[in-house]
Amino acid sequence: MPDLQLIRPNHAPALLAFEQENRAYFAASIPDRGDEFFAEFDTRYAQMLEWQAAGTDYFHLLVTEGGEVVGRVNLFKVADGSAELGYRIAQKAAGQGLATVAVRKVRELAATEYGLTRLRARVKLDNPASRKVLERNGFVAVSELTLNDKPAISYICELR
Repeated sequence: MPDLQLIRPNHAPALLAFEQENRAYFAASIPDRGDEFFAEFDTRYAQMLEWQAAGTDYFHLLVTEGGEVVGRVNLFKVADGSAELGYRIAQKAAGQGLATVAVRKVRELAATEYGLTRLRARVKLDNPASRKVLERNGFVAVSELTLNDKPAISYICELR
């Protein structure tokens, strides 16, 4: 299992490589980040570090022994004891259970280190693998919605 780490300044090149290498793979199931994300990556990354330092977001990476990023699990919009959960796993690492384990670890951190009591997540209906990850980690479907013009489900996980 790769090591779960909060982002640090020295992670920027590996995270950018991860996003570039998996751009088409991710765009098949979630909206593409767009060219400006990559063009302005350094500015965006500095902003992410600031948000994390302020406690409004927590950005976790799955890092291999060789320093390669093979996944992300983020908590964002942290407020009033809750946060939104998002995650993505590299194409070459998909289907190995990394997302399930990483989400479990971040869920534990959310409760023990970040003082959160509830996590929210949204997943499109056509993404059964992500739905399974959430359900294996105690998330419960609470409502249907539209996400990027596609049917989706909203999930909640009570941490206490």
